[in-house]
This record gives sequence, structure tokens and C-alpha cells, in this order.
Amino acid sequence: MPCVCRMEASCLELALEGERLCKAGDFKGGTAFFEAAVQVGTEDLKTLSAIYSQLGNAYFYLKEYGKALEYHRHDLTLARTIGDRIGEGKASGNLGNTLKVLGRYDEAVVCCQRHLDISQEQGDKVGEARALYNMGNVFHAKGKQQLWGISQDPGELPPDVRDTLQRATAFYEMNLSLVKELGDRAAQGRAFGNLGNTHYLLGNFVEAIKFHRERLSIAKEFGDKAAERRAYSNLGNALIFLGQFNAATEYYRNTLQLSRQLKDQVMEAQACYSLGNTYTLLQEYERAIDYHLKHLLIAQELNDRVGEGRACWSLGNAYVSLGNHRQALHYTRKHLDISREIGDRNGELIARMNVEELMEALGVKEGDLSPSESEFECGSLFPPLNKNKKRSLQIFISQF
Repeated sequence: MPCVCRMEASCLELALEGERLCKAGDFKGGTAFFEAAVQVGTEDLKTLSAIYSQLGNAYFYLKEYGKALEYHRHDLTLARTIGDRIGEGKASGNLGNTLKVLGRYDEAVVCCQRHLDISQEQGDKVGEARALYNMGNVFHAKGKQQLWGISQDPGELPPDVRDTLQRATAFYEMNLSLVKELGDRAAQGRAFGNLGNTHYLLGNFVEAIKFHRERLSIAKEFGDKAAERRAYSNLGNALIFLGQFNAATEYYRNTLQLSRQLKDQVMEAQACYSLGNTYTLLQEYERAIDYHLKHLLIAQELNDRVGEGRACWSLGNAYVSLGNHRQALHYTRKHLDISREIGDRNGELIARMNVEELMEALGVKEGDLSPSESEFECGSLFPPLNKNKKRSLQIFISQF
């Protein structure tokens, strides 16, 4: 018996150290201690179940989803063996989340539904709320995957995608109702944000704005700057589709400011891109160019060739709108080069056609241009085309 006690203490001590490291954000170190605890072993099956659960979660955060699945399955089997229904529900929920990330949505729904059923059976309101949220997440992720490769604007959805996103919305609404009952403000914030996102994809922009404003309010309440930044960006996106461009720029400026505070260059680049596009819609082309140049510089710093291509394409469009066709040609040629480099066949086709249009408009041929000839001052304006030619060029480029 003393030997067993020492073994129990050793296993528990290792597990507690693993838990401490994971809480401190060191998931790699935490998994090492949890694995060691499993090797030592314990006769307390409830403790072993908890170790399996935490190992699965740690591997999930490390993006080692195969191992996460393995340990969540061990946890589920053990919870069933010892008749721990609440534990079975939690393990099912964890399995569902992992399967969702792997794109195995139908299996994920089965696991999340089991978590929901067990939580309701046991009167576990917190577990029920979590299961409803997870179900919403699975359908939300499935809907977004179904949208890949579809070029329609939000709201213009095939029936199967609309149905998937509506199911996500229904689960988020049930989750929101329950977390309001529980008084969980942080969970309410997450539900509001996701409801805003699903309504945006469904084309319900007024509803999306309502939910994102609630999300923004709760983010400020908690001092959650990252959530606040997301809310500003989402509000700007929805307002664009309502034609409220000036209001959208205010939200995008807040997005940019917070991205800089958070030192998040990826989101800073996205905010600059959004501002550039919005000022283009407002026909304030000089301001649009300023933000697209900022986007271009950040994309170059991040070695983001896709972002560079988008910035060059946007700059080409803006310079055409100003009548500066030679500068437009400079950026359109860059867009063409980048599209070829990254294998973007559609981008390459668009850029090549735009280059041809611009060269025809300027009356120059490829042999007339040296690689550096397009490096002009941004403010230099060249004689515009006749009105009809200039108008057709702008329509051609802006339709993509």
C-alpha cells in the first residue's frame, strides 16, 4: 500500500505541474509532464480521465490534432467505463471541437449533440451552453468552408450554404439566451460576435451591425482590445454593404489604431487595405493611395506576396481613376509579376489584360519600357486620355 501511495502522489504531482505549465502558456512543457504522469499511472480513474482531458486540450493548442483526438477518445472511453456522465459529455465536446478543426463536420456534430444531450439530462446548464456554442461553431465553420471558391457577395448564397449558416445562427441564439440566464457576460460577448458574423454572411447587414455593436460594448467592458478591434472591423465591413462609407471609415480607423497598439501587423495591413478600398468607393483617390501604399509596405515587411499583389492591383485602379496611367501601369505590371510568381492564374489574366489596356491607352509597347521606367513620383500626373477612352478603362479595371 505505501508503494501505491507514493505512485499516486508522483502521478498527481506530475499532473499538477503539467497543469501549471499549461496555464502559464507552456503547452509543450505541460504535455511532457502529463505524458510522464500517464507513464507513472494511477489507480484513481477519475484523475486519469482528467489527465487525458488536459493532454488532449494541450495538444489541441499545439495544433497536434491527431494526438488531441487520441487523448480525448481515451478520456471518453474512461468516462464511460466509470459511469461519469458529465465527464462523458465534456470529452464528447472536446472531440467535437477537434473534429471541427479537422473539417470532419458530420462527426463533430454527433459529438457535440451527445455533449448537449448529456448536459440537458444532467441539468448542467454551463455544459449545455458550451455545447450549444460548439454546435454553432461547427455549422459556422462548415458554412464558411462551403463558401470557399464561391465569389458571390454576402447574402448571395447557394441554398445548402444558407441552410448551414441558419443552423449556426439558431444554435448561437439558443446559447445567447442561456448565457444571459447564467449572467455570463464574457460568453454573451462571444455569442454576439458570432451572431454578427453569421448574419453578415447571410446578408442580414442591419442585424449584423446590431450584434457587433453589442460585441463592441462587452469588449470595452472587459478591456478586451483584440475583441474590440475585431468588432470595429466587422462593423466597417457590414456598413460597406449598406453604402455607409463614411461611417465605415471611422470604424476602420479605430481598427487600424488598435492593430497598431496590439502590434498586430497582419491586421494593420488589413485595416489599411480596407481604408484604401473605402476611400476609393468615396472617390477620394489620393487618400486611397496613401493607405494602399501603407498596406504595400507592411506586406513587403511580412513577405506577404499575396498582400503585395492586392496592394499593387488596388494602386493601379486608384491611379487610373486619377488619370495617372503611367503610374497605374507601374503597379499593374508589379501585380502581373506577383500573380505569375504565386501561381494566381486568375490574377495573372486580369493583370495582363489591364497592362494591355494601359499600354494601349499610353500608346507604348513592351519594348518601349525598361524595368525601372515606371518608377515615377507618385504625384506626377500625365495627360489624361480622351473622356470616352478614360471612362472605358476605369470600368474595365474596376469590374474585377
